[in-house]
Amino acid sequence: MFDTVRDDLRATLDEIRAAGLHKPERVIGTPQSATVEVTEGGRPGEVLNFCANNYLGLADHPEVIAAAHEALDRWGYGMASVRFICGTQEVHKELEARLSAFLGQEDTILYSSCFDANGGVFETLLGAEDAVISDALNHASIIDGIRLSKARRFRYANRDLADLETQLKEATAGGARRKLIVTDGVFSMDGYVAPLAEICDLADRYDAMVMVDDSHAVGFVGPTGRGTPELHGVMDRVDIITGTLGKALGGASGGYVAARAEIVALLRQRSRPYLFSNTLAPVIAAASLKVLDLLESADDLRVRLAENTALFRSRMTEAGFDILPGDHAIAPVMIGDASEAGRMAELLLERGVYVIGFSYPVVPQGKARIRVQLSAAHSTEDVNRAVDAFIAARAELAG
Repeated sequence: MFDTVRDDLRATLDEIRAAGLHKPERVIGTPQSATVEVTEGGRPGEVLNFCANNYLGLADHPEVIAAAHEALDRWGYGMASVRFICGTQEVHKELEARLSAFLGQEDTILYSSCFDANGGVFETLLGAEDAVISDALNHASIIDGIRLSKARRFRYANRDLADLETQLKEATAGGARRKLIVTDGVFSMDGYVAPLAEICDLADRYDAMVMVDDSHAVGFVGPTGRGTPELHGVMDRVDIITGTLGKALGGASGGYVAARAEIVALLRQRSRPYLFSNTLAPVIAAASLKVLDLLESADDLRVRLAENTALFRSRMTEAGFDILPGDHAIAPVMIGDASEAGRMAELLLERGVYVIGFSYPVVPQGKARIRVQLSAAHSTEDVNRAVDAFIAARAELAG
């Protein structure tokens, strides 16, 4: 049987390559950092890394690594169990309490990833008599999580408040028992920030709950790094916050839902990714506590990230590149053609700058781009080198 399937799969893979949509996996032989060494899949040697979610540069921070070593000695390598059997240690409860306090929520529940966190919310909270109203550009994990529920589904155009209100009216007219508005805090392909204050206003008007996936904001967005709810002054008005420990908060893995106490309590009883997945490794929980210590004791990393972001966006704009507007550390360089975006990424790697071209189906057809991600670990020299490499690569592409 598989001989026939193999031929079909190979044909599909050939089509992906022919369309310029193939996504190679480059191998690095060093820790995640502002500079990495590529060992396979591209120009060998040390390159500047401008495509990681390592926004605060904490993935190889010495204090985080030391906390991880100490946790291995104290708590062991893994739990080999789910939480309700024998998979809960003191370090897990401590991290949940710290995240709740940091995010201004009543309680927090840990997951093995934010993908699992988003996958476990909707089915637990919403039934066939309920409605979920989702931004059109929400992360794939939100889309998949919604599909697992039986709730009626409404979609509004990205950050379009008029369309959101239209969908809320329709859900209300349809007799929805519960209504849940869900949005990314920061949209990962564009760097755009959701208008949370206005979303919360509409939620109040139509008696809806609000859920925000703040994976690309927690740790560095907002006056003290508490994310987009803090940025917009609505920390007390958002009912559910999901996020990851795998980006700014250390860059390892793991996710969470921080929410009203009753919501978290029900998730502990019925959320399938929580009930049927191993506990977050204790070493990650302990290292994440150290990350929160660092964030709450100083703001130097957030300041440096903001400066690097402003420098890159300013220089690239002056050089005539099409950068989507904003001030987020995600700075998409719009190319348009998928093959051209891939070729530019290759030319940049040859010049010592590691970035990735994004094309369909990750972004819409004709909207291919190179998503540059700044980090507090980058120096001013690193940022200037990256801009210079973009200018040189563009010149080579132009012939």
